[in-house]
Amino acid sequence: MPPESWFQVPPSAARLTGSLRDIGYEFPTAVADIVDNSIAAGATHVDISIEFDGADSRVFITDDGSGMTPNALLEALRLGSRRGYADGDLGRYGLGLKTASLSQCRSVTVITRSSPKVFRTSARSLDLDIVEEWDEWVIVDPGADPDVIRARKWLAEGTGTVVLWRSLDRVLPERRPEGGWAKRRIETLATRTAEHLGMVFHRFIEGAAGDRQVVITVNGQKIRAWNPFAPDEAARQELSPQRFEITLGNAGGHVTLRRYILPSRDSFSSPTEFERHSGPLNWNRQQGLYIYRANRLVQWGGWGGIRGIDEHTKLARASVDFGTGLDSAFNINVAKMRVAIPAQLRQMLEAPINELCIYANDAYRKAPHTAAARRPVPAGLGTPPEVRAAANAAATAGLTLRAAAMQAGEWAAWQRITAVLKEQSPDVLKTLGLDT
Repeated sequence: MPPESWFQVPPSAARLTGSLRDIGYEFPTAVADIVDNSIAAGATHVDISIEFDGADSRVFITDDGSGMTPNALLEALRLGSRRGYADGDLGRYGLGLKTASLSQCRSVTVITRSSPKVFRTSARSLDLDIVEEWDEWVIVDPGADPDVIRARKWLAEGTGTVVLWRSLDRVLPERRPEGGWAKRRIETLATRTAEHLGMVFHRFIEGAAGDRQVVITVNGQKIRAWNPFAPDEAARQELSPQRFEITLGNAGGHVTLRRYILPSRDSFSSPTEFERHSGPLNWNRQQGLYIYRANRLVQWGGWGGIRGIDEHTKLARASVDFGTGLDSAFNINVAKMRVAIPAQLRQMLEAPINELCIYANDAYRKAPHTAAARRPVPAGLGTPPEVRAAANAAATAGLTLRAAAMQAGEWAAWQRITAVLKEQSPDVLKTLGLDT
């Protein structure tokens, strides 16, 4: 039954848009959110141009996707757009274009073309200066603006969309935006953005995410995919994949786990590739889970509360894939940078992740770690071969026992057994390689 009286209390546009600027984006993650829209629109080429021009510096994000009609463009610039999202769409809340853009700039303009046969473009701007002056949710026509004219020319060959950021108040320093420090900051952000996009969209760049390969460039330089699992390395090991069914409230679907042990430094194809695969956080902190939503990487590194980071398991990495139907279960945030692993899934992941770490620990211990360890032992010195063989056999036996306990579902019992051995027979535990 409707209430007898009601009152419409629209939020202050000036206040709310100001608050939405602080949702948590950094420059690379904000650009990535715009690229999400390009990929969802079927783009095969996405070009990011970050141009330094003092206070007039600007960012163009151009794609060759399907573009938008004039009405769809207005809807895209609505905060909380009314469009629906199909299964597999990278969008989620109808906020990304606006919140990502305004987290970095005060003015975002979108120029788009949806007809492949007729050269007709539409352009609209969301400008915080105008919103704050009028305190209204208004979108304006940018008119014959030189930057907009440039963007229209880029769309002359076919459909696509250009997102233009200007008034980069969150990027450039308030004082001396034309100075050398500001220019170096722009250059640094371009490098960081290329690295970030190469990581989160690596499956799309590799052509592993569907029937098309996406080429992404930053300032004219083609981005190279950074695949955390080093698929081109012959010495990489892969354990059997696992598939889990998750149900949480009205959300339900499947989650796929794939587990990898990367090669040690000496087993990599080259020192350069070993360093490249160390990732932005370096080897220790890059170990762990890589969580993908609809083939887009949304979280990387760490074990999601299942276990702690350990030097001995730094070669272990695993992918966790879920579809957009499980968004509520994973509690994905607006910026698509963080998820929470459901408790139900965390319990399922514990045994296979511990099994992975057992094998990774064994691979780490068998690899030489120092220059001294790689030098041959002079004749007559060191451990006799028969003693080394016995030690290796004992360590292998320990590894086999741990894996068997894991596969039999008796990991808790195994932990109790090793706790007793640690207290009563630590030498046996050490001989079996189970002292860590």
